[in-house]
Amino acid sequence: MCMIKKLFTLFTFIFLANCLCFASTPLDDDSSHYTQVKAAHILVSSESKAKALKNRIGNGETFAEVARKYSLCPSGEFGGNLGYFERGKMVKEFEDAAFSLPVGVVSDPVHTDFGWHLIKVYDKR
Repeated sequence: MCMIKKLFTLFTFIFLANCLCFASTPLDDDSSHYTQVKAAHILVSSESKAKALKNRIGNGETFAEVARKYSLCPSGEFGGNLGYFERGKMVKEFEDAAFSLPVGVVSDPVHTDFGWHLIKVYDKR
C-alpha cells in the first residue's frame, strides 16, 4: 500500500509540475475569451471527502488552510496554488471547471482520473 501511495504522489507531482512549467457551481458565461486562469485545488480520494471539505471552507476555513491540511497533491503544501495555466495544460474535466468558474468561487467536487478536486480560481486573463 505504501508503494502505491508513493507512486500516486509521484505521478500527481509529475502531472502538476508539467502543468506549472510552462458542477452546479455558478458558471462564468464569458469564459471562452480567457486564455489563462490562476487557480488552486484540493485533491482528495472521494466525493464525500471533497463535499465535507467544501463545507469546512463554507464555514470559515480558508481554501489554503484546508488544502495544506487535506490535499493529497504536493501543491497542498502551497495552499493548493497551481499558478496560471492555459487551456490544454490540464485534464479536460479540471480545465473545463476552472475556466467556467467565476473568480473567488469554490467549485463543487470535480472528478478526474487523479481523484476528486475542489477548485478555486483567483484570476483570469
